[in-house]
Amino acid sequence: MSKLLVHGGRFVDPGRTVDELADVLLVDGLVATVGPNLDTEGTEVIDAAGLVVSPGFVDIHTHLRDPGQEYKETISTGTEAAARGGFTTVCCMPNTEPAIDTRATVEYVLRTAATSGHVRVLPIGCVSRGREGHELAELADLAEAGCVAFSDDGSPVADGALLRHAMEFASISGLTVIDHCEDAAISDGGVMHEGWVSTRLGLRGQSAAAEETAIARDIAVAAETGLPLHLAHISTRAAVDLVRAAKQRGLSITAEVTPHHLTLTHRAVAFGENGMRDGDALLYDTNSKVNPPLRSAADVAACVEGLREGVIDAIATDHAPHADYEKACEFDEAAFGISGLETAFGLCMTLVHSGALELPTLIERLTSGPVRALGLERSVPGLGSLTEGAPGDLVLLDPEAEWTVEPERFASKGRNTPLAGRTLKGKVVATIYNGDVVWSQERVDSNA
Repeated sequence: MSKLLVHGGRFVDPGRTVDELADVLLVDGLVATVGPNLDTEGTEVIDAAGLVVSPGFVDIHTHLRDPGQEYKETISTGTEAAARGGFTTVCCMPNTEPAIDTRATVEYVLRTAATSGHVRVLPIGCVSRGREGHELAELADLAEAGCVAFSDDGSPVADGALLRHAMEFASISGLTVIDHCEDAAISDGGVMHEGWVSTRLGLRGQSAAAEETAIARDIAVAAETGLPLHLAHISTRAAVDLVRAAKQRGLSITAEVTPHHLTLTHRAVAFGENGMRDGDALLYDTNSKVNPPLRSAADVAACVEGLREGVIDAIATDHAPHADYEKACEFDEAAFGISGLETAFGLCMTLVHSGALELPTLIERLTSGPVRALGLERSVPGLGSLTEGAPGDLVLLDPEAEWTVEPERFASKGRNTPLAGRTLKGKVVATIYNGDVVWSQERVDSNA
C-alpha cells in the first residue's frame, strides 16, 4: 500500500466549494481523506505550507500531434508539458495523421499514453471521416473504443445537417460534439483579427462575424434537437453574448476560452507584449498567429467577464505545438497556433493579480468546469475534484512566484509562444498524478 500525504497547504476544491487549510491523504493512487492534521506515521509527506493545493487541471483541448506529426509533438513530450503546467488530464484533438476516426487509431493513442504518457490522455474522436466534413465517422465504435467527445477541430462542421446527425448519434453514447466555430466563407483566408492592426500591417483580416455566425447556427441546431453542444475557443464579445442568451434559454450549450484569448490582443502581432516605442519596427510576430485570432481589448474584456460569470464554462489551452520552421517564415505562410500547456496557469494568474478573477474561480474553470462541460466524470469517476475515492490528481501552486518564460526550456517540442522573455507571477511547483509526483521543483520538500 502506497501512501502520500500533502500537508499544510491551502486546499481549494471548487467542485466541493472548499477553501481551507487541510491535508490530503492519497492511498494507492486515490484520495483517501481530506482534513486538518492527518496522521503522518508511515506516510511519505510533501510539505505544502504556503502553497495552494487543488485538483489536477483538466485540459479539454490539446493537440498532441501523435500519430503522424511527431516532429511537432509526441504523446510523451506533450504529456510531460502538461504535467509541468499542472494538467493531470488532457483531451487530445483528432487532427492527427491519420485522424482519430477509427478504433485502431484510438487504441494506438491509449496504448501509447499508457506506456509513455506522464498524465491521463482522453482521446476525442472525429465527427466526420478524415475530418473532411462529408460523412459521419463511426461514432458509436469510437465511443466504445474510448473517445470522450467528438470534434473535427481545426476545421468547422460546415454542414449543419451533418452537425445535427453527429449530435444525435453522439447522444446515444452520452457524449458531446465540440465545434470549431468558423464560417470559412467569411473568414476567407484571414490570417489575423480584422481591425486597425491588420490594416496597419497590410495583412488579410478575419472578421469576428466568421465566428459569430457559426455560433448562432450551432445554437439554433442545439435548440432544435435539445442536445448538448460544446463551443471551442470562443473569442469575441458577440460570441459571449450569444452563449449567455442560449444559457438563459436553458439550452445545453457549454463553451471554453483559451488563456491567450483572455489576456492577449491583436496588438501582440505588431507590437509584442511590451508595446511599441518610437522608431520600433513592426514585428509581424508569427508566434501570435492563432485561429481564432487574437482579438480586440473589448473582446478580451468580454471573455474575461463571461468566464467570471460562468457563461464560459472552462479554460482550455488549445495547445498547438509546431516545428520552428513552421513559424520562422512569412506571416501569411506561418502555421496557426500557440504552445500553451506550460504557460497556461501563469498567464491566467495575471487576471487574479489584476483583480479581474478570484483564484477559486480560476481553479474551478481549470478543474470541475471542464469536467462538467464534457461530462468526463462518466469516463473517470471523481475527475476534477478531490472527493473520497477520486483519482489522486493534485497540483501544488505558488500564486506569488515570479518566473520568466524560456521556450528553449519547454518540455514540449513546440517552442512557439508569444510570451518568450515575459515574467509571469504564479507557478506550478508540483503535479501529482494517480498518487505519484510526475513534476516537482525545489520548493516542494518530501520526506518518508
